[in-house]
Amino acid sequence: MAHHLKDLAVELADRPGTVASAAEALGKAGINIEGIAGIEAGGKGTIHVLVQDTAGARKALEDSGASVTSEAEVAVVQLQDRPGELGTLTRKVAAAGVNLNLIYLATSTRVVLGSADVQKLRAAVG
Repeated sequence: MAHHLKDLAVELADRPGTVASAAEALGKAGINIEGIAGIEAGGKGTIHVLVQDTAGARKALEDSGASVTSEAEVAVVQLQDRPGELGTLTRKVAAAGVNLNLIYLATSTRVVLGSADVQKLRAAVG
């Protein structure tokens, strides 16, 4: 499990090009996007970006006009790409009494999981 990666929540304007600008800013800063998920709600866009260099990513994103609203420790777990894998993993989390507040796929068939109790989450997923 990768402990050196963190999730940044980033608020973007809900208009064409804002995701492109954020992604370009990270690329120009040499920041690799390990995973990304996004949703629009209430006239605002929010993306979650999985990165190793959070300070560099935060600076690049904010310099591009995006607003980083949170930084969180997450569990990043390698999965097999086959039916039932996510169910098995999240059942372990549920059995440990851990509530998930974030989930998305990352590169290389990894899943990103977030919880208010990330240590308990990490223990549950091994």
